[in-house]
Order: sequence, then C-alpha cells, then structure tokens
Amino acid sequence: MLMPYLIDGHNLVPKIPGLSLKDVDDEIQLIELLQEFCRLSRKRVEVYFDNAPPGSVQVRRYGLVTTHFVRQGRTADDAIRVRLSDAGKKARNWTVVSSDTAVQSASRYAGAQTTTAEDFADLLLQTLQQSSQDEESSEDNTPSPEEISYWLDLFGTIDE
Repeated sequence: MLMPYLIDGHNLVPKIPGLSLKDVDDEIQLIELLQEFCRLSRKRVEVYFDNAPPGSVQVRRYGLVTTHFVRQGRTADDAIRVRLSDAGKKARNWTVVSSDTAVQSASRYAGAQTTTAEDFADLLLQTLQQSSQDEESSEDNTPSPEEISYWLDLFGTIDE
C-alpha cells in the first residue's frame, strides 16, 4: 500500500465542487468520496473533523477511511500534529493534506510530506473521474447485431 494521507477534512470540503461546509452532511459526503478514492487508489486515509458533538463517537472506521471527530476545545490541526508526534520516525510515511501553512510547516518538521487541499481535491476528482470513464467504456461490451451475425457465421449455430 502506498503512502497514506492525514486529511484536515473541513479544510478539504470547500475545495471539492458540490460540497460545502454549510451542508449538514458535508462530513459524510466527503467520507463517501474518500472511500471510493481509497478503493481505487489502494491508499489509506485518516480524516480529521473539528467540533464533534459532546458524547459522540470520536473515531470510526469506514473501510480504508478512519475518521477522527475532534472534540470541541481542540482542533483538527492539533489532532494531526499529535498523530504525527505519536508516529515518531514513521511520520515520514504520511502525507498531510491541508492548505493551512502552520499545519504544513509542523508536518514537514515532523518529517511528513504535505500537499495542499486544492492539489488533493484535484487528485481525488481525477481518480474518481478516471474510474467512471473506465466503467463507462467497459459497460459497452455488448456485441452489436453485426458482430453476433459474424460470430454465428464463423462458428455456426448451437443445436440443442
């Protein structure tokens, strides 16, 4: 499996066309896109969201996507820094997705790679678009009447 991602979810949401932080279900919409991205790219993702309601489950797994709902009073930025600190030298195996320069700086200091939310959004959309194009081209494998006639002439009909 290739280098996994640590993502500041609320930093990424507004960079994806069709998603908005004003949407009630913006986190779920992002998680669904990330699940498909992970399936196609065979990468793991940990996504962090600010302002989890009190008493809610803080960590959930959705296949290759692990979500961290950070309790009020802390930020996703803080949680990402702690995650990298806890990883120690293994932090170099992660790519942090955030356009926040302080998060990028702290991530690089910890040894992680960084990419902006805009660049990751482009990668995400390209991956999903390529998959849908591949599916469209593979769905049209039904032989035309001319092809069926050709093969029947070539091999004959099957007697039952």
